[in-house]
Amino acid sequence: MDLNNNVACLPVRMVAIGAGNRMRTYMKYVREHSNEARLVAVIEPDEVRRNDMADQFGLPAEARFSDYEEYFKAVDNLSSVQGKAAEGVAGVFPLNDALRASVAIIATPEDHHFQPTLMAIRRGMHVLLEKPVAQRYEECEQLASEAREHGVYIGVCHVLRYMPCFRKVREVVASGKLGKVVSVRHTERVGIDRQAHSYVRGVFSDSRKANPMFLSKCCHDIDFLLWVVQSPARRVSSFGSLKWFRAENAPEGSARRCVDCKVEPTCPYSAVDLYWRRREWISNFDVPAGKSLDEVLQDELNEGSFGRCVYHCSNDVVDHQTCIIELADQTTISIDMTAFTRDDFRSTTICLTEGEVYCDESKVVVKHFRKGTEEVFDFTESMAAPYHGGADFLLLDDFLKAVSGRTDHLSSSIDEALQSHRLCFEAEQSRLTGQVREL
Repeated sequence: MDLNNNVACLPVRMVAIGAGNRMRTYMKYVREHSNEARLVAVIEPDEVRRNDMADQFGLPAEARFSDYEEYFKAVDNLSSVQGKAAEGVAGVFPLNDALRASVAIIATPEDHHFQPTLMAIRRGMHVLLEKPVAQRYEECEQLASEAREHGVYIGVCHVLRYMPCFRKVREVVASGKLGKVVSVRHTERVGIDRQAHSYVRGVFSDSRKANPMFLSKCCHDIDFLLWVVQSPARRVSSFGSLKWFRAENAPEGSARRCVDCKVEPTCPYSAVDLYWRRREWISNFDVPAGKSLDEVLQDELNEGSFGRCVYHCSNDVVDHQTCIIELADQTTISIDMTAFTRDDFRSTTICLTEGEVYCDESKVVVKHFRKGTEEVFDFTESMAAPYHGGADFLLLDDFLKAVSGRTDHLSSSIDEALQSHRLCFEAEQSRLTGQVREL
């Protein structure tokens, strides 16, 4: 079934599947570029989020769905009835075309990436998909294969490819002025606040509902590094564990909720301090009509999952992991992911035969051995801009240009994403088995 609907004609008609923080970012782009894209439906099980997004675009009740299967069924029924009308079946008339879309943006929880993507591409829709692609590598391969079969794009939201500092790193390495890459050291400083919020108390804490943390957090780090080095991986080894955020490490006298805990005034992982005093990470909480943000925070601290002690949660993902990759050209990459940092940012050092490159998201430093020179490219100002320094908007712009036929290449396609995802799955198997995984 072809829902392409003259996608080359702007604006591109799209449906939003999931209405959380990531989707709100993409919809801000859509609002500001209404000549390029138009939202025609919202699918989101949370009523507050669903109606808030739909209200912003003035969507009618029939364009608001709580379930993606319900949306696709409605579109299938629309096509079926229109087909009968075209055949002159008595009593059947063409329906309103308002629900048709040529693009689906999918930003659902990680265990709901595969199915809506598959349903969309089988209906001829292009897909922009939040990472990671799926919970099993075989599913990633299936989506890539079916996208080729149906002649549609699947863009994967590997946003690092669009961040100005990382683009500069690739530009410098690709120029060849510093010779060939020999080794790479990359550190993912997750930060204790992000770890406590997302990977201990939050939606990414359960690998069954989300994914192993290395896949959830680092698949786009590996994608970026492979994009820079341009050599396929040969083998991978990984170590890591859930060392600290466990019940046996709870301080003496601590309680199961931060509001009841006498250790809270000195605990670095206090939910009261994070959400109530510092007012950080609070944009993740929805405020329903008739309630204030303070009331929502109080309810969460007193009764919700985000008020729990970090030592008494149901989390099972790692809090630190190291991965070593050997590439086909003998380049080595080491990646260290750790929760135990105050700030959350990435740093990368690339050692080449004639120089070295360092990046910490705010600056890129390029050193040339023979010349003895050092160049510094400062991205502090651009990275201070919202939405990953504007990279989220660049990603969506790149995707829309590809699906509308204005370009014939998509930088972050699912075919590009397959190797980085496979490495993450193999790294997890190496961590669990203690074996080097051959690719």
